[in-house]
Amino acid sequence: MFCLTVPTDAAWASHALADLDRVLIDHAHCELKAATNAMSLVARYPDRMELALALTALAEEELDHFRRVLKEMQARGLTLGAPPVDPYAVQLRQAASKLPARHDERLALVDRLLVGALIEARSCERFKILGAALASAGREPKLVDFYQELFACEARHYRTYVDLAKHALVSDPRTREDSDALDRLIEERLHALAVAEGCIVQELADGEQARETAEPLRATVHG
Repeated sequence: MFCLTVPTDAAWASHALADLDRVLIDHAHCELKAATNAMSLVARYPDRMELALALTALAEEELDHFRRVLKEMQARGLTLGAPPVDPYAVQLRQAASKLPARHDERLALVDRLLVGALIEARSCERFKILGAALASAGREPKLVDFYQELFACEARHYRTYVDLAKHALVSDPRTREDSDALDRLIEERLHALAVAEGCIVQELADGEQARETAEPLRATVHG
């Protein structure tokens, strides 16, 4: 799916169905972080109007999803709680910081946008899996519809981040590469990050991070 190199482990859906409350709580935190991260990029690059407009719209959608998940949690008697440790996002950003030529400020922005794209891609995949698993189990028809809707929305967000990454290079006066060269550059960096992301997901599925944090990670959006 999209650029992902490692599919979600087949056991993830059963873990998620067995602890749906935990998934909802983690999902709420993910939506809030997604909105916050989008707006932090707007604040960091205030002169990039196309980025500001696109990511403000994206953040508004993420906050709407956050509100809707909160309402579902409230109906179940759940509370949000403190933000959980997120080794997935931390390690993905660390991987981006190690890519070649990261000293180039143009590529620093590109890589931040591509990290956002990968997070959206993994969310998209997980929401599709969760919606299908709920439907197969004959459970939570409203959540089935919700996660089907989110699948389409996260797919758009993935495309938004990738398009913004290319536009960040095209619009930079320091850029000398032609359009084809820029496409290759984006594809190469996205693939390198996707490989790293796949390794992170596999490690989490194997439980290595769970042993370090003493926190179960299977029933989360990215764990």
